[in-house]
Amino acid sequence: MSSIDLRPVPVTSSPARRLSQLFSGLALYGASMGLMIRSGLGLDPWDVLHEALSGLTGLTFGTVTAIVGALVLLCWIPLRQRPGIGTVSNILVIAVAVDLTLAVVAPPSAPAHRIVLLVTGVVLNGFASAAYIGVRLGPGPRDGLMTGLHARTGWSIRIGRTAIELTVLTGGWLLGGTVGVGTVLYALAIGPLVQAFLPYVTWQTKN
Repeated sequence: MSSIDLRPVPVTSSPARRLSQLFSGLALYGASMGLMIRSGLGLDPWDVLHEALSGLTGLTFGTVTAIVGALVLLCWIPLRQRPGIGTVSNILVIAVAVDLTLAVVAPPSAPAHRIVLLVTGVVLNGFASAAYIGVRLGPGPRDGLMTGLHARTGWSIRIGRTAIELTVLTGGWLLGGTVGVGTVLYALAIGPLVQAFLPYVTWQTKN
């Protein structure tokens, strides 16, 4: 697969189309997180880390998420990543979408329903990630690590994302975070899913 250009492009270029894709992607991402949480089959790797740090520090889950996001942004410096409107929107829209999803989706009791929620959440998360990253208005703090590695090293999105997720998962588990079958599925599947969807949703500049 040829390299996909994911460098940020100013919002003034096709703003209506790109902003609608950005916010739709972020909303779907938040909804996918809510579905995975409601499945009760395991947190995604970053949330395993957030849960562990929350338990160790006594800070709320949201506070830890914000602090980790800020620290991750510091890692962008050596990768020469630039934040954009998508980076800020990532924090705001996803938080609202998660809360709305949790408010309307009740935890299922049947194992089959829990599995459906989990698989739907993981696949939707992969598509949503590709949608808001591919619009090139700035990735979220954590996704910037993936796109930065892709740009600096030439690693595929699949390899970069999977390596990051497994590293975070290991750290969170060692610190006491909760790991389930959904966590492992997400860690292994999200990289290939994002890479598979990106060619269809990445906004390309005209030569």
